[in-house]
Amino acid sequence: MQLMNYSNQPYSPGGFQVIPPAIKTIIFINVAVFLLQLSPFGETILALGSLWPVGSGNFRIWQPVTYMFLHGGGAHLFFNMFALWMFGAEIENYWGTRQFNTYYFVCGIGAAIINLLATIGDPYPTVGASGAIYGVLLAFGMMFPNRYIFLYFLFPIKAKYFIAGYALIEFFSGFGSRSMGSGSNIAHFAHLGGMLIGFIYISIKRAEWSFSGLTDKISSLGKKKTGPRLHRTNSIDLPVSEAEINAILDKISAHGYASLTAEERRKLLKAGGK
Repeated sequence: MQLMNYSNQPYSPGGFQVIPPAIKTIIFINVAVFLLQLSPFGETILALGSLWPVGSGNFRIWQPVTYMFLHGGGAHLFFNMFALWMFGAEIENYWGTRQFNTYYFVCGIGAAIINLLATIGDPYPTVGASGAIYGVLLAFGMMFPNRYIFLYFLFPIKAKYFIAGYALIEFFSGFGSRSMGSGSNIAHFAHLGGMLIGFIYISIKRAEWSFSGLTDKISSLGKKKTGPRLHRTNSIDLPVSEAEINAILDKISAHGYASLTAEERRKLLKAGGK
């Protein structure tokens, strides 16, 4: 998983999807669960699935996962899912569906744990995908720091400043509500938790990628070249079949463009140039 700066990385030919699989599935499940909340079973679903503070007596081991699929109203659901699509689609297209799913749930569960630690003694439960989505927002800012975001659809601001501003607002809002004893229905610590876990996750992956690249270079330097180098002057460049291209595109969808080998990238570029 290559989590470097992709701001100058072109889209892979045929690999970009407007609503990629993971985001499509997450949105579908969230909408379906919200409809269940409106049913006669809604109160029971909220009682069992919300993230209750540990000392409340209502906490259950599954709640750090289930709370991500519950929402406090239609507007809460809409803005969360819109932000997920707006900032997450490009990330999933580059990372691949499996890696995006992993990142999303790591951020969501990590946000839940941090929120539990920060809200010990509070009587209020937490619901919503905001913790995971703030992690996605953080990833967008780290991957595309100089990409412009239009605040209120009018004012352009670079992603890195937009994300930093959001983090500061959540930080001061979270500690402000705690100091005043406010029963705010906004889980500021879950938002901060999602961003913090996302930052740690991406930093670790970047370090892994850098170490892997370094070991590859060391390995290649250590190889001894023996015998004369042979050059083919009349090699035949075989055409790329449709089955090969489909297999490569499936690999991009599952694991991201960075997972392709040099030969697979060459075939993809050749097919795209036809």
